[in-house]
Amino acid sequence: MKTLTIALLAAVFCLPGFADETSGETGQRQADGPRPWQDKSVEYARIMSRVKWTPVADGMPRRGGHFTAGKEYTGVPYSSVKHVGRYIGFDIFLKTFLAAVENPNSVLYTENLYGKVSNAECYYGKVCSSYTSYALQCGIWYVSKVHGPRVRDGVQIVELQSAQAAQRGDIIYTPPAKKNGGSHVEMVTEVVRNDAGRVTHVRIEESRPQTTSNTLRTAKEFDAHLASRNRELYRITDLDAWRGGNRAEAFLFPNYEDDSATPQINRVLLLDRGDWVPYHKGQPVKINLMDRDDQGIQTLVIKRDGKLVEEIEHPKKGVLDRTFTTCGDYTAHCVMKGGSLSQACEFAVCELDFRLPSAKISRGTPWEIALTSDNMNAIIVYFKNSADGHDEHNVFISEADRKAGKVTIPAGVTQNADKMQVWLIGENRYGRLKIRRDLKVTD
Repeated sequence: MKTLTIALLAAVFCLPGFADETSGETGQRQADGPRPWQDKSVEYARIMSRVKWTPVADGMPRRGGHFTAGKEYTGVPYSSVKHVGRYIGFDIFLKTFLAAVENPNSVLYTENLYGKVSNAECYYGKVCSSYTSYALQCGIWYVSKVHGPRVRDGVQIVELQSAQAAQRGDIIYTPPAKKNGGSHVEMVTEVVRNDAGRVTHVRIEESRPQTTSNTLRTAKEFDAHLASRNRELYRITDLDAWRGGNRAEAFLFPNYEDDSATPQINRVLLLDRGDWVPYHKGQPVKINLMDRDDQGIQTLVIKRDGKLVEEIEHPKKGVLDRTFTTCGDYTAHCVMKGGSLSQACEFAVCELDFRLPSAKISRGTPWEIALTSDNMNAIIVYFKNSADGHDEHNVFISEADRKAGKVTIPAGVTQNADKMQVWLIGENRYGRLKIRRDLKVTD
């Protein structure tokens, strides 16, 4: 069943324009003509793979160690955050990650997901499938195992598995090396031909440890790469059919316009989760008063929906903890000693929860989930079979479902599973939150 050039803070961040890096090579030219959605996909992929950032402190985890303070990195970090952390582009803005990079007390430096969920370290990150799904304008990621024609409509295996047939927007799929092992997807972002029309180079971009990878291969190297590990070259022939109901334009995220814009990162105060970000109701909000330009802070002002919540006179530099139990959109700014106002940090406090009818569900029957939310719309119930990486389902929540406070789950969602992960995903203008519970299916 198929249910569905940023320049930031001088040299700290930079996303170069999407120029052809081989355009200076004599006798070479782009192979593909105008193909609107493929061109958009490459543009969107490069938002995440070309951004540059520099950690301001030690301790930001990556596979096998930590990112180095003061060293510039290209591309967002790799981390399979699942329901515990947040995916860059789907759960948070790119600028939220960049703001967190600038706060030495943010979750990037204080949290480590290693051992909490598999294949994860950094609290904010991307993986191969969330990278390609973001580029392909999905509302939620499709895992790598369900990118291809055995599972999805609107996609086919390219007949000639060769660089000579490759096109921008094609997907390379690497199947698991063993049963229930990990798989991988990459995107073709550039094809270069010589004056005789032969492909000379193919560029592949992907999310992999430790950040993203941008590899320009010769045609021979590309063919060797494709021939190894039983890889397959896929071509999406109908993007809407491939996405099904999972379309970015139906949601607030991904927000490509915002992700490709130049953010102004706050130099006076930042949140433990960066800036422009939602929190669960009752979750501590840690405000780091940095005053990086030493202007002197006179007052910290916190507001909810434009109304004053708290004023703190003469606060010291450092982290201030606050817990908010009233949902709403909040701001925090400082009045400086000279009377000027700092840039405001923006965040939301939201409630998101759901209730299963019981801990066990009978196979082959529809059932309902009760929804609870405040200052956030419940948008997707995501199901994942714990024993089968191909068996995942998205149930999209309608406005009528939200008004009724419940959503009906089709019988086919749990048809093949004995145990499933159930995630409720909610969204507001600052990002997404996730709640997970586990479910047993009985005959």
